[in-house]
Amino acid sequence: MLKYLLLPLIVFSGFAFSNVIHEERSLYRNIIVEETSDLRCLKFNTKSSQTSQSCMYKSNPDKLVFNYTKLTFASLLVADSPKNVLIIGLGGGTLSNVIHELYPTAKIHNVEIDPAVTKVARDYFNFIENDLVTSSVQDGRIFIKRAAIKKQKYDWIILDAFNGDYIPEHLLTKEFFEEVQSVLGDGGVIAANTFSSSKLYEHESATYHAVFGDFINVSRENRSNRIILAGLKSIPSEAQINTRVNALAPKLVKYGIDIKAISQFMHFTKDGQDWPADTKVLTDQYSPANLLNF
Repeated sequence: MLKYLLLPLIVFSGFAFSNVIHEERSLYRNIIVEETSDLRCLKFNTKSSQTSQSCMYKSNPDKLVFNYTKLTFASLLVADSPKNVLIIGLGGGTLSNVIHELYPTAKIHNVEIDPAVTKVARDYFNFIENDLVTSSVQDGRIFIKRAAIKKQKYDWIILDAFNGDYIPEHLLTKEFFEEVQSVLGDGGVIAANTFSSSKLYEHESATYHAVFGDFINVSRENRSNRIILAGLKSIPSEAQINTRVNALAPKLVKYGIDIKAISQFMHFTKDGQDWPADTKVLTDQYSPANLLNF
């Protein structure tokens, strides 16, 4: 998934200097680890662009860099104290690390299709693994299909398997979301990091709504990224959200997360849909996601 951020750069004569500390070609992409001043970033080279997938401050690895990772923690305003977390798409392992620090007794499982990405996360981004934090190399949809057969349940499912200008079509269909819904535990929430500035926005919204009903958009005014919160049995009241904001704020400040500000970016679809009623739902038979992503 394309990440948008403003980063501090070392500039001399109009040029930003960076140092490539690792580069390899995996089965899926070119992988680059690059350092610029205090920032270390995992980047993927795609056909049309080079995109940052994960970044960390070397002097303060706990502090989150990307806005989308911060917005993801709006999940905790609607589903508190997760005990079993599933993350589809690893990147540098940033989300997994923060969730583990916040909830050290929670089980966290990361699913990443590219073994090279998992190794880079371990070697360069302090990705934590232990008895409670685990990972597997597998396609996210296959993992969820098998989890459903085993009747496994997760109370926080994070979908972040988007890579640069490529969106896996099989992870954006009604059938896939139904499979995700089948492994969501009672009182749980699905948080999807999505691309929101293309024609895909309307189709994706319609597809989520077809499966989950009303959901929550978490996005800033420029809508460069949005997080969809779906699968909720009920929407917390404003008073309940404010109570959670007050409880979470001191815990999240070390990660650079202003949860009070983020709570103001939550938009409920029940208050008005922002896509046409006749928008076509994406299915396994109709899923031109990559064509719509322009």
